[in-house]
Amino acid sequence: MGRLLSIGEAAAVKGVSIDTLRRWEKEGKIQSVRTQGGHRRYDIDTLIDFKENRKTIAYARVSSHDQKNDLERQALVLEAYCLHHGYNFEIIKDLGSGLNYKKRGLQKLLQLIISEQIDRLVITNKDRLLRFGSELIFSLCEYSGVEIVVLNRKEDSSYEEDLAADVLEIITVFSARLYGSRSRRNQKILERLIETVDTSDKSL
Repeated sequence: MGRLLSIGEAAAVKGVSIDTLRRWEKEGKIQSVRTQGGHRRYDIDTLIDFKENRKTIAYARVSSHDQKNDLERQALVLEAYCLHHGYNFEIIKDLGSGLNYKKRGLQKLLQLIISEQIDRLVITNKDRLLRFGSELIFSLCEYSGVEIVVLNRKEDSSYEEDLAADVLEIITVFSARLYGSRSRRNQKILERLIETVDTSDKSL
């Protein structure tokens, strides 16, 4: 038997929440011993060996067909990282806006998380999941015991291009709702805003 860890230390070792660790124990996936005071203690060797036979998912996304080269670049970076760490992995590629919750790849990822088939999620940037709402997916990962690895926490040129595309989508949706998709006023507002975003994007 190796060193015994408290429940907080054990959760940190596995990269999951304390609730997830308790749930694993309740399901019989891991075991703990009790101190005289009734506190749980976990064998570090057993804990490290526990993998649940789950795989790593590396998720890559771009907003448009014009960014396919960036999609392949993301996939190569993710593949290199997973191979370096010896993970059993699968790469999911998605093409679509960061505002679209119905992308095929994202739907597949969510199904894998919910069915607890994933040990780890690797992404290049957290906004590759969704422009708004990625924290919800992170919370779902935590509940399901999925470790999250974000390779790049800084903005890059592709991130800025994606952001510009998403802003244009937001403008299109809301202007259509407020003024009617066929109104002249809507068209003028939309054209001006698109021109402004395009100008800003080219200056980056």
